[in-house]
Amino acid sequence: MLPTLDNAASLKFFAPEMLLTAGAIAVFLLDLVVPRHARRVGILAGVSLAFLAAATMATWFSVRASYEVDGQLFTAAQQPVALFHGLIVHDPWAVLFKYFSFGVTALAILIAAPSLEVAKERMGEYCALLLAIAVGMSLMASSTDMLMMVIGVELVSMVSYALAGFRKAHRQSAEAALKYVVYGGVASGMMLFGMSYLYGLLGTTNVVGAASAMDAYGERVFKHLLQTGTPGAGQLAMVVAIVLILAGIGYKIASVPWHMWCPDVYEGAPTPFTAFLSVGPKAAGFALAVRILYGALSESGGQDLAVVVKDVPWPQVIGVIAAITMTVGNFAALNQTNLKRMLAYSSIAHAGYLLMGVAAASATGSQSVAIYLIVYLFMNLGAFLVVGTVARLSGSESIFEYRGLSARAPFVAVAFAIFLFSLTGLPPLAGFVGKFHLFKALIDRGEAWHVVLAIIGLLNSAVSLYYYARIVKAMFLDKPVSEDPLPVPPSYGFLLGFFVLAVVVFGVYFDGLRQIAETHMRIFGHS
Repeated sequence: MLPTLDNAASLKFFAPEMLLTAGAIAVFLLDLVVPRHARRVGILAGVSLAFLAAATMATWFSVRASYEVDGQLFTAAQQPVALFHGLIVHDPWAVLFKYFSFGVTALAILIAAPSLEVAKERMGEYCALLLAIAVGMSLMASSTDMLMMVIGVELVSMVSYALAGFRKAHRQSAEAALKYVVYGGVASGMMLFGMSYLYGLLGTTNVVGAASAMDAYGERVFKHLLQTGTPGAGQLAMVVAIVLILAGIGYKIASVPWHMWCPDVYEGAPTPFTAFLSVGPKAAGFALAVRILYGALSESGGQDLAVVVKDVPWPQVIGVIAAITMTVGNFAALNQTNLKRMLAYSSIAHAGYLLMGVAAASATGSQSVAIYLIVYLFMNLGAFLVVGTVARLSGSESIFEYRGLSARAPFVAVAFAIFLFSLTGLPPLAGFVGKFHLFKALIDRGEAWHVVLAIIGLLNSAVSLYYYARIVKAMFLDKPVSEDPLPVPPSYGFLLGFFVLAVVVFGVYFDGLRQIAETHMRIFGHS
């Protein structure tokens, strides 16, 4: 068990979340007093970025902060610690996703600043709401109590509903927010109901304590089977609980069959928020999935080949969901002409790829998930940034607007091609490195169904090449829709260059990604 701190002693480790909460309030208040002039957007974005930078520094210091247990001093880097009597945990896995959450939030603010979809007079609201989501994502990644997990999920979800409908007079934006609310409410209710079942079966809401309670539960089920030859009601209740919890997580990561909201919400929401939504909450959802599945439903905490609890074959269930998700996402994307809808289905497919790492149920599996999420951050944000750049001038997200883009904006076209090929998984780009680790995690397990799942993932990557190549063909081989050059805001040009550099460097220097992931693989205090 992890050492546990009381509320007062936990505060110094909770400083990043407190800073961001203060930042959200401060930006809301600042929005009321800053006069409406040309520098207004820069001031509000700058203050928001300053709070994110402060939260990042506070996270760095919290790793080195000390605490006392039985008269001995430890640092969080030496020994993970449970905070607030076990509601959340401060461990390397949580730290990694805090850095990730703060980084993607900062990039979403930078993308939104020149955007015409986020009105200048509402930039303060947008930034403050993003800071609130960053707090929720941090809680999702670090929670070890199921009730705290629900609070984190709902904080992210509730604010996301508002941002999905951020464009007040836009019909598609209102439709996106409504669908998001309906699907999200149902999924959250299912997850909470499943957690209530799990609490009834195990007698605890803490996933660390649930792991040991699972052992006793498994022995009871096994004894019942020996005596009667039939499964008991408790076993059926456990299956129902896990299915309901997976529904809540599946909604957050947009996996089949909980993906229905994704294309409409991605299309209707402002493009800067769509870019954020495709990466940030999805990553937090996977961090939460690893917390629950590796913490409560396996005996090794995901640090070695996980010993899965008796009668709960969740890796096989996740494997089936992964195969269906990547297949549905890729085949649905084939005939899309709207780029945001195409990238939405692509995002669904990539959720399937990431689920392969979860299905591996091992340390290399969780490591591959972390690696791929880091890679996905750069290539998917870059792809949506190009979509926003083109739509900013043309007002359209159709693939036909990309005909001859290489003649109108050569750097934008080349950058988009790099992002698309990386999403496919072609070497020597970072997407190839990410998929390689996912496939390796499966094959290392050595069972036949792991190999079959890896083959399905490989075939799906080949399918995705078709619809990505359609865009590249339109940009470089088709006749331009206009001879006028496409103006690119300087900040967008800088961000595109940064994303391209990251995709190429991580593709060549892949050992850096592996080292980052390995450093943050201690989950639930296991070594």
